[in-house]
Amino acid sequence: MMRFVIVSISRYTPAMVLMFFIISAFSCMGKPGSSAANNVQNQAGQPPAVVIEEVQPRTISIPSEFVARTIADQTVEIRARIEGILIEASFEEGKLVTKDQILFRINPALYEANLQNAKAQLAKACADLKLAQNQVSIKAAESQIKQTEASLLKADQDVARVEPLVRDEAVPQQDLDSAIAKQKVSQADLEAARANRENVELSQRVSIEQAQAAVESGKAAVAKAELDLSYTTIKSPIDGIIGRQQVSVGNLVGRGEPTLLATVSTTDPMRVDFSISEADYLMLMKKREEIANKQEPIRLELVLADGSIYPHKGTVVMFERGLDPTTATIPIGASFSNPDGLLRPGLFARVRVEVRKIENALLVPQRAVIEMQGAKTVMVAGPDNLAAVRTIVLGDRFEKYFVVQEGLQAGDRVIVEGQQKARPGKPVTPAAPVAEERK
Repeated sequence: MMRFVIVSISRYTPAMVLMFFIISAFSCMGKPGSSAANNVQNQAGQPPAVVIEEVQPRTISIPSEFVARTIADQTVEIRARIEGILIEASFEEGKLVTKDQILFRINPALYEANLQNAKAQLAKACADLKLAQNQVSIKAAESQIKQTEASLLKADQDVARVEPLVRDEAVPQQDLDSAIAKQKVSQADLEAARANRENVELSQRVSIEQAQAAVESGKAAVAKAELDLSYTTIKSPIDGIIGRQQVSVGNLVGRGEPTLLATVSTTDPMRVDFSISEADYLMLMKKREEIANKQEPIRLELVLADGSIYPHKGTVVMFERGLDPTTATIPIGASFSNPDGLLRPGLFARVRVEVRKIENALLVPQRAVIEMQGAKTVMVAGPDNLAAVRTIVLGDRFEKYFVVQEGLQAGDRVIVEGQQKARPGKPVTPAAPVAEERK
């Protein structure tokens, strides 16, 4: 109710009058209604609602992550192997190319002329060889041998005929001497003819071998000219992605060095290199032995730079032969399928591999853990729904959970939402998390 006080203000200052009216106004304000006070009391009397999750043992595999980098299985530098003017580049930079696709052309005019000249030289060498093989010198030498043999035979007959006549003194001694002299001359002529035939045969063999060598040289010259001509058309040696064009059309390439024109790298599959510690290597080998009976390789996940998981699994294809003493790690090569070309050489990523399995692991949601003065704690709801604080020791991370090493037991109900409303020793109203929250 309003209270009115009538006083005389003539003897008060304006400031005193103002203060009087303010006090009067506050005195006129009533106390809060009994209904509002009762509402607050009712809210304080109800236990706060919290979301709980029961701790149950699970068998989990703990993954390890390693810094990795993508590397093309094959990277080929496309270079000009001959000298000439670049007249064509028929590809799009940064696009996929196929094996044997034409990438560049060098002016072929000079090399076409060289090929024709080499073919002409080969034809001449073949003709010389045929001539050497058909020489008649050896036939003439054999004919001369036959003539000298005939002369020697006649000389022998003359000596045989004259000798009895000389003994009978029917002819003079001079006739016998002449016959014997002709016999010796014929013998000498026969030896000379035989020597000449050997010389002719040797000369013919040399001529044939020289002609054959000229033919082989001509064939080599033709092959080289054809090879040089083929180098004027430059094709992709592999399927892959091609980089920037290093030389523009119209420039001279290949003078003094094999000019780099572009680089092609394979993209599917993509190799991923990473290194692991000695301890991780030993655990990986144990896991490899465990799945050996299943005839399945170790499956790897690739975490990209934006945190997304690459959709295709990878497999280990190479272990380095030994430990790198500078880093105390073992380099490993993995292979990932890359049908869409998402992976490019040189990307940084993380390889994730499950190297440890934990039996009957107790998991607590990460959002339920509270850090207080360096200690990790959670709030639990006991059998009587009284809140309590538990100090825990955490282990590895697993998805959205921590592995609890100490402080919790199977069946404990951990408060995962509403911890700020719960008070130790005070009751709470528990509710189970929705299905999405459990995932």
